[in-house]
This record gives sequence, C-alpha cells and structure tokens, in this order.
Amino acid sequence: MIKPPPYMKSKSFIVFFILSTTLLFLYISHKTTLTTTTTTAAAEENTPPSSIPDLKIRPGYTTYESYIHHQLNKTLNPKLREIWKTRDWDRKIRVFAGFFGDLKQKNLLSNSSKALSVGARMGQEVEALKRVGVSDSIGLDLVPSPPLVVRGDFHHQPFDDGSFDFEFSNVFDHALYPEKFVGEIERTLRPGGVCVLHVSLKRRSDKYSANDLFSVEPLKKLFKRSELVHVRAVDGFGLDTEVVFRKKPVTRAL
Repeated sequence: MIKPPPYMKSKSFIVFFILSTTLLFLYISHKTTLTTTTTTAAAEENTPPSSIPDLKIRPGYTTYESYIHHQLNKTLNPKLREIWKTRDWDRKIRVFAGFFGDLKQKNLLSNSSKALSVGARMGQEVEALKRVGVSDSIGLDLVPSPPLVVRGDFHHQPFDDGSFDFEFSNVFDHALYPEKFVGEIERTLRPGGVCVLHVSLKRRSDKYSANDLFSVEPLKKLFKRSELVHVRAVDGFGLDTEVVFRKKPVTRAL
C-alpha cells in the first residue's frame, strides 16, 4: 500500500481543521443569535411598559399568567369573599350609593345610563347603581358573581366598542398595564360617556396592587380621548381621590 507523502497529511489536517472551526463558529453564532432573539422577545412580552412620571409599575411578575394568579389569590380568598357578601355588603352599597347619587346630581350619571363597574368583585357597586335607579348596570371581574358580575379581564374587556355611557372603577392600582386599562375604558365608552375612578394618592395600596399612583397627572396623560371633568377628595375604603373624565365626541372631517 502506497502511503501519502507527509506534506499531504499535513495539508489534509489543515483543511479539516479549517472546515471544523468554520462549522463550529457558524453553529455557535446561530445558537447565540437564536437565544438572544428568544430572550429579548420574552422580555418584551413580560415586561410592563415604562412608567411615566408619578406612576410606578411594581416589579416581580415574570409572566402575565403569574400576575393573574396573584390577583386571583385575593379574589378567590374564601374568608374575604365571605366578608364581602356579608359584613361588608350593606355598608359598601350605602357608601357607593352615596357616590353615585352625587354623580347623578352633577348630571354625570342618569337612570337611563348603561353602566359598567370595572373590577366589581362581588358586585356591591353594581347593586348600588341599581338602587339609585341605574337599572342597566353590570360588573366585570376575573371571577364572575352572577347575576351582577360577569367574567372578564379589564385589560381586555369582553364588550363591543361604545357599549356604555358610564364606567366606574376603584381598582386602577391593580392594573399591570395602565395604558391598556384606560384604553379599554375609552374603547367601550360611548362618545360623551363618563368614567369615574377612585384612586389613592396619599397612601400606598396593598400587596395585590400592581402600580403606585402619586398624582392625577398620569391619568390625564393616559386618557388620550377624554377630557378631565373634576377631581375631588373622597373617603372610599382606603381610596382618597375621585377623578372624572368625559370621552370626547367624535369629530368628522368636512
């Protein structure tokens, strides 16, 4: 058998080494690019939008599912649900009825209004609306409480555009994505419709809150399709400020 000359062995080794190194480099480059792309996409999907001045998003949620699970820990707590439908039921209805009665006097709510309570839990706000004469009222929450509250996520309301004349919420601090929370309210409000928020500016909310609000200014920026009607102090179960917006009418080009 004829043996190849030594220089051919050396040449073959060099070619093999170059090819192997090139393939290894291409593999590592592809894997690094894929990993970086996947990690970036996941981060963009799971990271809340940047907070604007005076509005801070609380960290700690790796996925939207983990955020929902955390919220359900409170909503499904059997002790809290028992309190909400017994000891707190009549007391909260009386207080909410007082708020809504005052809004009726200011012509911000009427008996003919179609009303939605966003984040209604067991439905005290809805019952209060009905008791002051707003019979076409419904609530929205992650956990339904028929017949007053239907299932839904306030980041993605299950209602058509322009469905309501009036929307009330005292759970803005639970919104992980405040832009989506407000955007859905403005989407489902009719032109000229009114949104009333009860928020806390003077104290930090409980461990289930997803954001902290330090002034009314962020709300004025978030409600892009509405105008501010009034801001007043209230005593609403730990919430100290009432902020009212009216959705602007649709303007048609001539």
